[in-house]
Amino acid sequence: MMRVTIEPAWRFTRDGEAHSMLVMLDFLNEIRETGKITRAAESAQLSYRHCWNLIERWSAYFNAPLVERRRGRGTVLTPLGEKLVWAGQRLQARLGPQLQNLARELETEINQILPDGSTTIRMHASHGFAVQKLQEVLARRGGVNVDLRYISNQTSLVSLANGSCDLAGMHLPQGPLRARSIEDAKPWLNASEHRVISFVTREMGLMVRQGNPLRITSLDRLADPAVRFVNRDPESGTRLLLEQLIELHGLDREAINGYERAEFTHAAVAAYVASGMADVCFGFEAAARQFGLDFVPLLTEDYFFVCRKEALGTDALRQVLDVMRSEEFGTAISAMPGYAVEDPGEIKTLAQMFAPHGE
Repeated sequence: MMRVTIEPAWRFTRDGEAHSMLVMLDFLNEIRETGKITRAAESAQLSYRHCWNLIERWSAYFNAPLVERRRGRGTVLTPLGEKLVWAGQRLQARLGPQLQNLARELETEINQILPDGSTTIRMHASHGFAVQKLQEVLARRGGVNVDLRYISNQTSLVSLANGSCDLAGMHLPQGPLRARSIEDAKPWLNASEHRVISFVTREMGLMVRQGNPLRITSLDRLADPAVRFVNRDPESGTRLLLEQLIELHGLDREAINGYERAEFTHAAVAAYVASGMADVCFGFEAAARQFGLDFVPLLTEDYFFVCRKEALGTDALRQVLDVMRSEEFGTAISAMPGYAVEDPGEIKTLAQMFAPHGE
């Protein structure tokens, strides 16, 4: 099985100069986290001297230092170095899923003409850490290739209805908003044709800066004009869920400072807040913890997959179900903040899945 990886690279060019400078953002981030150039050099598999030469070249190019040594504190990034690292993390969080989609498309095209004894299952789902972990475990075990495309909640159901995927990811909130979300999904589902595969639950809420300096403890605080908000993209299921919550709480979207400012993934909005460009965003807990943010829980979501009934008999899907039910996968999910396995791999009817939950 041929694997394709696409990663962004930054090159800085001054006006009127042909020379460009490639800055290793992962290297700078390692310094930021450990305070040690030796650790960053080991991680980059470069010599300590070579790394210092790079740092000196970067500083000369920008006419400003990127790191500085402090007695008793090791090596720290300067404000410029910090700005570069956070910009890089926002870029990776924003483009990562899109680059993965493109990589999967290239993999599919290449592997169609290569000899390969494994089978492929097409999975369309909104971006989430549990879905990514499922793909990683399947890749380690081998035997089935996962053609994973990150798309919005409703679009994945459209893909299933059109025969463009075998598994469609879907998430429903527990509590009073569940019935409305079900109604939005019903046009794309058929009780006699489709079955539901239980997967995980995840905690959804507000991500705020470490220490919660603005004391944001409820959705109502978003109406404070002093609170800067960053939203998810309009097509995402998380954006739709937030709009339903806002309506439930009787808030005015127009009063939220930054409501139209949008990023495309949970990680991207978390990175946006962590870099100081906003004070709060809405998403799942694991993304908040990844970027060192505090988390204010608001509700729990059920995340599951929908498939056609006849697909349950295929070898590829049986292998996917085996991984979902495995101890390895359960342990991996339990290690992610805000996630929990919920009867993973259990087959249910639409009626069972859509039953009132937590009301």
